[in-house]
Amino acid sequence: MKFQDYEPPSSPKHMIPKVTLLAILVILIFAITPLWYPLLSYSTSHLKINKNNIPSSSSHDQGQEENLPSTYVEKCDIFSGEWVPNPKAPYYTNKTCWAIHEHQNCIKYGRPDSEFMKWRWKPSECELPIFNPFQFLEIVKGKSMAFVGDSVGRNQMQSMICLLSRVEWPIDVSYTTDEYFKRWKYPSYNFTMATFWTPHLVRSKMADSHGPSNTGLFNLYLDEFDEKWTTQIEEFDYIILDGGHWFYRPMVFYEKQKIVGCHYCLLENVPDLTMFYGYRKAFRTAFKAIDSLENFKGIVFLRTFAPSHFENGKWNQGGNCVRTKPFRSNETRLESTNLELYMIQLEEFKKAEKEGRKKGLKLKLLDTTQAMLLRPDGHPSRYGHWPQENVTLYNDCVHWCLPGPIDTWSDFLLEMLKMEGMRSAIS
Repeated sequence: MKFQDYEPPSSPKHMIPKVTLLAILVILIFAITPLWYPLLSYSTSHLKINKNNIPSSSSHDQGQEENLPSTYVEKCDIFSGEWVPNPKAPYYTNKTCWAIHEHQNCIKYGRPDSEFMKWRWKPSECELPIFNPFQFLEIVKGKSMAFVGDSVGRNQMQSMICLLSRVEWPIDVSYTTDEYFKRWKYPSYNFTMATFWTPHLVRSKMADSHGPSNTGLFNLYLDEFDEKWTTQIEEFDYIILDGGHWFYRPMVFYEKQKIVGCHYCLLENVPDLTMFYGYRKAFRTAFKAIDSLENFKGIVFLRTFAPSHFENGKWNQGGNCVRTKPFRSNETRLESTNLELYMIQLEEFKKAEKEGRKKGLKLKLLDTTQAMLLRPDGHPSRYGHWPQENVTLYNDCVHWCLPGPIDTWSDFLLEMLKMEGMRSAIS
């Protein structure tokens, strides 16, 4: 008897595995789709990719568009906005941070209110994250940062040391005992920050300790580099440049080693060219000094002028700052001398940016002016020393209490470093 190959007929019993497989596949599709959809939505709505309508250049990004790919991620102007309450602040205190300069240690010296510490900057069209010290130190690992300018620049560096103290304290690696030229290193991250005192940015010296207004008379050599900083910064990865308040004092201007004019010097036969002449020339020379550095490959941040808030008198004539809350943006505006100083900075920045681009130099605008214009409540005033101390100090409406609104400058700086990292990643 022959046996033929036998194939049993199909039956429902033998179809079960295929039906089950199909059902499982359908369930998986319906389960995964809701999870994937938000990712598709995020890529179009949150990143705001615009393929055809690339925004025109601004002072922050001018000259960079040609390096961008055809799809450009739009950015928000983080420097335009309002101050909003932040009950979580401050993130350090005068008792937890030893880096606070005595004259900015407002709580120690009896300032009675504390609301000035409890605000954060809210840009009009986006959110500005609060400074993350861990993230910052990861970004700057193995790098170095120089604060070049006056005591407000030092105020900024001390603010940053306090903010970073949640991660690590730096060690003093200064080359000198001069407090105006300090270097600090974070060993775990091989990150160094330094401050270089140069109140006029160019070579200068005191000609008379009294002068016409009893605040000193200074000779400014507007076409000469201040080598105390220009010979030291070539090795740095980041330079934060600032200047402003020292230009209010009487000055004599030199160019090509000859007197060309002055600001309120009251010298016979010396024309008063105003402080604005010296301010413009000083920034022009400072940018020229950086541009002349053959081996500098870092990024220069121009930190714009932070207005003072003297009311009821000038800084040396009894003026004071006693407000306890920020202004809203519609309650004040940049005008007069403050506006002129700010515009000079922007104009000289744009010229320097154009020149620097020829050799690949990166310049960025750290625009703190509008935010700080709105903070008349953030200054030490008379709370920079004990009332009974026998000292001659004016009410301080120039520097900033620590903790205080100057801590927001680190929010700005970290966001700019993150954006620079994104640019490098997509270029």
